[in-house]
Amino acid sequence: MSMFAATTIASSSHPSPSPFSLTRLHGRRRDSAAEATSASGTSGNERDRALAESKAEAAYDAGLVKRYNTGDESAFVEIMDRYHGRILGLAMNLLRNRADAEEIAQDAFIRAHRGLANFRGDSSLATWLYRIALNLARNRYWYFFRRRRQDSISIDRPFGEEAGATLGDFIPADHGDPAQEAVTNEFAYLIATCMEKLDSRHREILTMRNTLHLPYEDIARALSINVGTVKSRIARARESLRKLISETAPEFNHGANIEEGTHYFLPSRPAYGCQSVAYA
Repeated sequence: MSMFAATTIASSSHPSPSPFSLTRLHGRRRDSAAEATSASGTSGNERDRALAESKAEAAYDAGLVKRYNTGDESAFVEIMDRYHGRILGLAMNLLRNRADAEEIAQDAFIRAHRGLANFRGDSSLATWLYRIALNLARNRYWYFFRRRRQDSISIDRPFGEEAGATLGDFIPADHGDPAQEAVTNEFAYLIATCMEKLDSRHREILTMRNTLHLPYEDIARALSINVGTVKSRIARARESLRKLISETAPEFNHGANIEEGTHYFLPSRPAYGCQSVAYA
């Protein structure tokens, strides 16, 4: 094959781009460059705007510091209003406990109030306050870490964001609720009084069954009767006891007409649960 023929074949297999396609390619490049320039300009404008806002905020804080140092206490109140939420959020992110975070925020503003007269302004007021809160939060964290507090859970911690119940609501107290104890004692006294009025055979068999918790077979052997007689006698004894209770305390009668506003009983799940939690 001649050199001319090889050159011709190579030229035909790799055709040169048309002027139209070159124009379109250059147009795309110009559009991409314009978009990049526009995005760079937008981000630059945002940075300039944020910088301007930061400078304005620092200048306003410097004015508050100057007012406070001249004796205007309301300036410090305004400082607290401006930065309390941010300080609390910083402490919450480090400690993960709202009560501790609130204490850190309070302590940070106490220290700021004491030291604001010596504030030289080498940094912004915000940075100065953040540094105080951050040091306090770190000290609190390591204090509890050395005592392995991270391995414990507060009884005041809620089960969820929408749940009002806490862990302490489900922990019984060392002592009972006074109202519940009074009701229990009164009912126990009522049962004991009515038991004394029962027939001796009924009182004996109820004591063996309900107080000593003996099985039917043991009661039958002790009384020399069969198990069927034990069951029927227990049923009659309980019915007699129920009648005595209704006569002694009519409010326990199943068909009693209790007037509205009369409270003979405590609810089965009263509102005393919050009072009956363990406090530590």
